[in-house]
Amino acid sequence: MFYRPEDGHGLPRNPFTAIVAPRPIGWISTRGSIGANLAPYSFFNAVAYEPPQVMFASTGAKDSWRNIRETGVFCVNIVGEDQFHAMSETSASVAPEVDEFALAHVAMAECQAIACPRVADAPAALECRMTQIIELAGKNNFLILGQVVGVHLRDDCLSDGRLDARKYRPVARMGYMDYAVIRDLVELPRPDER
Repeated sequence: MFYRPEDGHGLPRNPFTAIVAPRPIGWISTRGSIGANLAPYSFFNAVAYEPPQVMFASTGAKDSWRNIRETGVFCVNIVGEDQFHAMSETSASVAPEVDEFALAHVAMAECQAIACPRVADAPAALECRMTQIIELAGKNNFLILGQVVGVHLRDDCLSDGRLDARKYRPVARMGYMDYAVIRDLVELPRPDER
């Protein structure tokens, strides 16, 4: 099968969301003048190592986007298997004044380097200062870039000085309404490290 996106795919659901998979989920927390917000984004990833930087994309001028434009900060909370259902609850379309932390019964903690809430029991959380918001092609598509200025790691997710994904089992987006939970790891050193 071949199709041009502008011509449509002719399938019951858009396959584009399932092609690039698995995708990590950035559970983005913000606070603005209306209050706290917590929302998952599967168009998310780390993009640079030194200084550490992340990005996520938003379709629509959502509350996260508005709060980041207002404050210049956000926090990326990593979703483990224990947070899977709460993360899904925070994807609901609700009014801007609704606090998704309260809605999904997610414990909130304050960040340390920025004025922003974070998910208290997230396996890891990245406190970020927004560096750019780029308007992408299409209607209301935005790319938000941020520099990581603080990192939280849950102590019980560390093993031998490493963040151990087997301890928290990251959740990834597969497309459509499908997700994966990472339980198995395979180590493969690079050729120059063997």
